[in-house]
Amino acid sequence: MTLLATFVANRDMAPAIRATAVVLLTALTAAAAQISVQLPFTPVPFTLQPMVVLLGGAALGSRLGMASQVLYLLAGLAGLPVFAASSLLPQGPLRLLGPTGGYLMAYPLAAFVTGWLAERGFDRRYITSVAAMAAGLALIFAGGVLWLAFFAAPAAAGLGGAVSTGLMPFIPADIFKLFVAAAVLPAIWKLTGGIHRT
Repeated sequence: MTLLATFVANRDMAPAIRATAVVLLTALTAAAAQISVQLPFTPVPFTLQPMVVLLGGAALGSRLGMASQVLYLLAGLAGLPVFAASSLLPQGPLRLLGPTGGYLMAYPLAAFVTGWLAERGFDRRYITSVAAMAAGLALIFAGGVLWLAFFAAPAAAGLGGAVSTGLMPFIPADIFKLFVAAAVLPAIWKLTGGIHRT
């Protein structure tokens, strides 16, 4: 059971609450993209999006977490300004062809996997929460690096270049963010468990 499911007591209201949660997570992902730092040695900006994707997937579960990220990508494809700022490509569908395309396209899968693990209780304890989010983050990095290496426009970087510009600069900060984010859901579960016992 996901965290969202514990708060959906009224079956008649459940569809509306789930839809609202999906749209809210989509909006949070878009907002996190606006907090970005363009680093001089890489075409990939530093954003808070991965942690929003992983936390959202864990809180909503596999299907709803994935749905929120698919909706995010559809909003971007429609030209809405939901992607991080870029000097290389404008907002819209071309952004998915650029250096960050692989990271973005990995978001639905990362949210699904993190949510799937959360549905099996990985979000209840800190160490397993770290593992669930690490699995999702690994998928984001894998998608991003492979795309940057072989498919990104205007020019693919090659595997070595992709690892050095699309992975290594981000590992320390993203691991720190992961350790912080992984504490959120176990803390909420503990709090709600205490509330339910009273």
